[in-house]
Amino acid sequence: MNASEFYRLNKFLLVFLLGWLVTSCNFRQGRKIGGNGVKVSTKDAHSYANTHEVKTTHLHLDLEVSFKHKNIYGVARHTLKNLSGTQKAIFDSKQLLIQKVTLGKEGKERETGFVIGPMDKDSLLGQPLIVDLEKSTTQVNIYYQTTEKSTALAWVDANQTESGQFPMMYTQGQAIHTRSWIPLQDSPSNRFTYSAKIHVKPEFLVLMSANNPTAKNTKGEYAFSMPQAIPSYLMALSVGDYAYHAYTDKVGVYAEKAVMEKASQEFIALPKMFEAAQKLFGPYQWGKYDLLIQHKSFPFGGMENPKLSFINPTIIAGDKSLVSVIAHELAHSWSGNLVTNESWEDFWLNEGITVYIEHRIMEELYGKETVQMLETLDYMELMHELKNIAQSNHPKDSRLHLSLKNRDPDEGMTSVAYVKGALFLKSLEKTLGRDKLDPFFIAYFRDFRFKPMTSEGFENYLKTTLLEPNKFTFNSNEWIYLEGLPKNCYIPHTNKLEAMKTLAAKTNRGEDIFAPVNKVKWVEVVPKNTRRRNQNPRFKKVTYQEKLDVRQYGTQEWQYYIRSLDPTLPVEVLNDIDQYMSFTKKANAEIKYEWFLVNIKRQNKTVYPALKEFLKATGRRKYILPLYEALCTNPSDKPWALSVFKEAKSGYHAIAQQSVAEIFSKKP
Repeated sequence: MNASEFYRLNKFLLVFLLGWLVTSCNFRQGRKIGGNGVKVSTKDAHSYANTHEVKTTHLHLDLEVSFKHKNIYGVARHTLKNLSGTQKAIFDSKQLLIQKVTLGKEGKERETGFVIGPMDKDSLLGQPLIVDLEKSTTQVNIYYQTTEKSTALAWVDANQTESGQFPMMYTQGQAIHTRSWIPLQDSPSNRFTYSAKIHVKPEFLVLMSANNPTAKNTKGEYAFSMPQAIPSYLMALSVGDYAYHAYTDKVGVYAEKAVMEKASQEFIALPKMFEAAQKLFGPYQWGKYDLLIQHKSFPFGGMENPKLSFINPTIIAGDKSLVSVIAHELAHSWSGNLVTNESWEDFWLNEGITVYIEHRIMEELYGKETVQMLETLDYMELMHELKNIAQSNHPKDSRLHLSLKNRDPDEGMTSVAYVKGALFLKSLEKTLGRDKLDPFFIAYFRDFRFKPMTSEGFENYLKTTLLEPNKFTFNSNEWIYLEGLPKNCYIPHTNKLEAMKTLAAKTNRGEDIFAPVNKVKWVEVVPKNTRRRNQNPRFKKVTYQEKLDVRQYGTQEWQYYIRSLDPTLPVEVLNDIDQYMSFTKKANAEIKYEWFLVNIKRQNKTVYPALKEFLKATGRRKYILPLYEALCTNPSDKPWALSVFKEAKSGYHAIAQQSVAEIFSKKP
């Protein structure tokens, strides 16, 4: 089907949809839709899909990517398993134009009836797509087109890319955005294999969370297969002018040509990480593992798409100091991708276990002290988060197992899931020892591979396979279902960061730690023309100046130093520090972010031009959301921040745009 035919058919569809929406009643979970008597009953509070009755086992996509119209159109072919003999299949859909739905295999299709429910009141879940089935139906084909409101999609103009010549596009599905570029059963509880044919112009390379090509083809036609079953949020697509660098036959990196040299050098430890992860937690189950350095608008540090992790370019620090993000995304190949949270209320099962594995990988390569610094910084962030949660409308969000019904699942993606989850396992390790915990995790990933998991299931498996056989007692129930941190929580500590705390304390007292310090030493006076030491040596006093060697401190140490500064320090002191360290100009993104936060609190306008450029240069939510929030706490800064956002937002992903817009919409 060509594009003109598709658009002509969709014009008819729009007229039909408008008429149907006027006459239909509101749709909610558990309520009837119109007069057809269909009800939704699902364990997942964030999906309309009736996966308990009928579910997708394989998905085949045949799609065309149009940069001209900034949309994707084609067909999603679902192979179904009917578990109950139902005659209705319900799919999740958000801001999609559905042209038609057919039953049967390609070439032998026949149209069937379908109904699209209205958008939920918060525009969060999207719309249910209810398809009429026959009892013998094994194939449903949904012909559709994305729209400008498809929140998963990012369309990057050529002038916003590193090359400046070719546009890019990419998807971001987590948590429930995949339904905005594919009509499907968008619940992490259901896993399926997939294949795809993607059509683009010949100048582009297409990549997916699947087996990938390493070079362009002249026809612009790409075929993909993902033989391992995955949840819907791990569906990923990216189109651009990419090159490939192989480290080994198992791991490599994709990037725009302009950043390939830096990227390939920055992540040169990837093969060692890959081997370390397998040594610790069992064989890698996905074939190849590659990185794709995404556009700067990518909203996260990384996304663990199977076989192809998307990586934010801010991770390229130049000194390999931020590669723990790579270890984290690799770790997801076991935790999250191999064993997945059944619903977003158990998100900690993905992220807490992953942070634990990330730190184990980092320890293998860089030593315990490096990990202790990462742990300490994480712990600081968690304590700040717990304080905010306690004062929020949802104080129970400090639990690992959450209640997110009628809420955006993104609200559960806090440091509680990541850091408290990891502390749970580190406290467990402290009690049991690695000699017991490591075999437990190897068995866990083996026994539940390619399956969903709940908090209850994890706790039961922990008790029956580890705690009870070894006659250990551990308060896992308290960790999972109660607020805050239990008394037996592992508390990280490192002397390296204590040294930075001492430096910050000097700064807070008014000392200039960067100023030369006069020192005295005594040196022996050796007479000329003699090689022997004097029997009665003479010494003289030598005065010299000593400066702080800032090169001995890394990213994590400077982060800790900045966080330890007194928030009431005079602006002049901050400017002196910046003049010496060039935090606003030369630091990596992690340090710049910390530095800008301190200066916003002091309303130090000196750094605001650099802050503006930073907010325009990255769409990573970890950075931009706290910075905009800090600016909005100052009434005089809010108009300026809004003007920056208006300039910058075209370079943000839709997910980030929406999050920042919500900050400005809050009442003071």
